[in-house]
Amino acid sequence: MKKRQVMALVLAGLMAAGTITGCGSPVPDTTTAAEGATQAAAAPGAADTTAPNAGTTGGSFNVATVRWSDWGEDYHTGFPDKSAQDLGITINWDTILNSDWADQKAVMMAGNDLPDAFLGSICFTESDIMQNIGSFVALDDYIEKDMPNLSRILSEDPTMKALATSSDGHIYGLPAKKPCRPVISNQMFINKTWLDNLGLEVPKTYDDFVKVLKAFKDGDANGNGDTTDEIPFGEGYADSVYYYCLPFGTTVGADNTYDMAIKDGKPVFLPVSDVYKEGLKAMHEAYAEGLVDPEIFTQDDSMRDAKLMNETPIVGAAPGWTADSTFGANADQYIALPALEGPDGTAYVTSDPEHWNYSRYEFLVTTACKDVDSILKWADSFYTDDASIQNYYGAFDKAVAKDGDGYKILEPDDGSSADTFAWVQSLRDFGPKYVEDGFNDKVTYAGENGDASKLALDADFASLAQPAYPNVSYTQDQLNTLATLYTDISAYVDSNQATWVTDGGVDEQWGAYIEQLNAMGLADFTQIQQDAYDTYNANK
Repeated sequence: MKKRQVMALVLAGLMAAGTITGCGSPVPDTTTAAEGATQAAAAPGAADTTAPNAGTTGGSFNVATVRWSDWGEDYHTGFPDKSAQDLGITINWDTILNSDWADQKAVMMAGNDLPDAFLGSICFTESDIMQNIGSFVALDDYIEKDMPNLSRILSEDPTMKALATSSDGHIYGLPAKKPCRPVISNQMFINKTWLDNLGLEVPKTYDDFVKVLKAFKDGDANGNGDTTDEIPFGEGYADSVYYYCLPFGTTVGADNTYDMAIKDGKPVFLPVSDVYKEGLKAMHEAYAEGLVDPEIFTQDDSMRDAKLMNETPIVGAAPGWTADSTFGANADQYIALPALEGPDGTAYVTSDPEHWNYSRYEFLVTTACKDVDSILKWADSFYTDDASIQNYYGAFDKAVAKDGDGYKILEPDDGSSADTFAWVQSLRDFGPKYVEDGFNDKVTYAGENGDASKLALDADFASLAQPAYPNVSYTQDQLNTLATLYTDISAYVDSNQATWVTDGGVDEQWGAYIEQLNAMGLADFTQIQQDAYDTYNANK
């Protein structure tokens, strides 16, 4: 369920221990002697908030950023370069592919061969930053004097302030709030054609949903003459266990970070909650009746994809981002499943606006920068509506048209998908941005667009959103401890989860399960989460 998370945490642990692994090969300690001297000279938890030659204007700056794919250089030739030109500075871009970044990062940090700044939260994890704190400039004082746009935002939006503030109380990276992002993350989709073929209504409660899954299993739902090829509930592109159990209250965050949720205003580790246990019991009952894909815990991604996008649809329901991104050419048969009313009478959705809409560490200035003031004045220009929409879709007239007081997102002029076009033409998910609440109402779309379809779905579900565990900041000691604890805890949770869904026994084994988790350090794990949550709220 969470193999990607576990690997990320193992990597974070290696980084915290002073070793970064790239392509399977260890490299030396990432803290240079110079960095060590810088850190040793500072008081514990303190940071140097000055930089040499601060206050000069003009000049040339080297900015590194990481991209998912080789989409060319158009991403910066619109607003980013134009804004730099207006300010009388030049940006020399170092565009690094994500597939190459692990090795380059290790060499760059080990040799202290740094650009003036890094753009994009993809560049560094919080563990990277805390481990190499002597390489980054604390921006607190600079923001106040050089960034009027961001200063206003931080004073008015407590979430942005909390995200900007690291665990030691300093600001090392600039935060962002993205335009045209939904409140609802992944959600369940169901085959409406199958419902129509069997004369069924769209389910509104969990009990209705189970009845529909039984009908999918017993009838020839896809109409191909074979009553055995239907998979009532299948694995999608989200945690299919949590989404199946969602009517019971398993409202995990968007990226399943540490399996944390907020219940009654308090942080909760979902795998030890009653709602999790009750959800697994219900899912086992469905599994035992053949309503859940029997390979849900054993298949690889290619097997999952083949089922979701089979020429003749064979999956009745599964979670994902949108119908087209989940079911491909069969998308027109699927609709968003309404939030199902569970046993407690509540209809739950999975929402996590801080992970989907907000982000931290989108722009970091290094100690190699000789003019922090000027580069931050440039970064501050990103915090306007006009800048944010262009840095998310592309330049005016190329990707976006001003439409009175609003914006129209133009259709791609190269035949590509809207999503690919946006990544080619803009910084997209990365870099400083900010839009006020209600900004999305100013945006229209000239043609079909995945963002538009997701926002349309969001309008139907957002009112059901409940608080999610926020994007908290951890100290280096906390990250070190989490990297050790969570790897083992998560593996144990996953193993029991698979057993309880397929074989049952959650009630009988629950006590021993909790006892073993306690022995593995659950109390320390949950205390770290509580402390980080308290610090986050204190920073607002």
